[in-house]
Amino acid sequence: MSIGERRPGVAGGDDEAARLDAGIPDIDWSVAPVGAQFSTFDAPSGALAVVSLGDPADPRVVLIPGVTGSKEDFYLLAPILVAGGYFVQSFDLAGQYESADAGPVPGGHYTYELLVTDVLAFLRSGEPAHVLGYSFAGVLSQLALIEQPHLFRSLTLLTTPPEPGQAFRGVRVIGWLSWFLGGRQGAGLMIWGIVTNKNKVPPSRLAFVRSRFRLTRRASVDDIVGLMKRVPDVRERVAQSRVPVLVATGNHDLWPTHLHAANAQALRATLAVYTTGHSPCETAPHQLGRDMLALFHRAERAERS
Repeated sequence: MSIGERRPGVAGGDDEAARLDAGIPDIDWSVAPVGAQFSTFDAPSGALAVVSLGDPADPRVVLIPGVTGSKEDFYLLAPILVAGGYFVQSFDLAGQYESADAGPVPGGHYTYELLVTDVLAFLRSGEPAHVLGYSFAGVLSQLALIEQPHLFRSLTLLTTPPEPGQAFRGVRVIGWLSWFLGGRQGAGLMIWGIVTNKNKVPPSRLAFVRSRFRLTRRASVDDIVGLMKRVPDVRERVAQSRVPVLVATGNHDLWPTHLHAANAQALRATLAVYTTGHSPCETAPHQLGRDMLALFHRAERAERS
């Protein structure tokens, strides 16, 4: 698919949202959007750091960051969704950044059960939500959805691993290497790539992502990378839930676009491809926000029919 091409089931394109994204400056990611409220949520694994934006009376959106990420990853996206009439919340996963103290009992591990239980508890704490799972959190979101689909009004999978099983096998260039690396070795490679700026992010962004490693528990990254080497295949169950799904990615994501397209087809989802990499919430928030709002409106119309 050429950039900007549109066909049924495919979002994206060259429009005002793309032009706005092209003009995004290098912001200070430690500074929250105006009106942001910080709190903690007492999840089963411990206290999770939460940021909320917008009017709690508005329909709810929950944005879940991935491994080595945090709620701050949505500081450009969240205000766009708030402007669209939604109440937006995000939280750091157990072991990550300001939720570093949450996690397993001493000697235990960060497991799918632990992390999904936290996601479900947070979703149950408010109204059913439009949910976005970013990268690994997309795996968690799908596992949560098949357990309790009534908590989801829609699901956006943002650069989520597109293949079940050993999810790293399809990564561009170095995917083959993942067969020979354990969780800790793979996590070390991931962290090295981030702190040495292999993604070529702007200086302020690099400073922030480096700084949050001072809090993030290395054990949580090791365990999650191990989990990503055994991703359950729940695509048919997600599709059967009839919860509307958007698969969103960059054309320079870690995984090739054709794998995301195949995943979207298996999920009976809409596909959105942007001219960017693994982090459209940072580099293409206006386009992503536009497509998410369209998904929300479609889901809400279906609920009323």
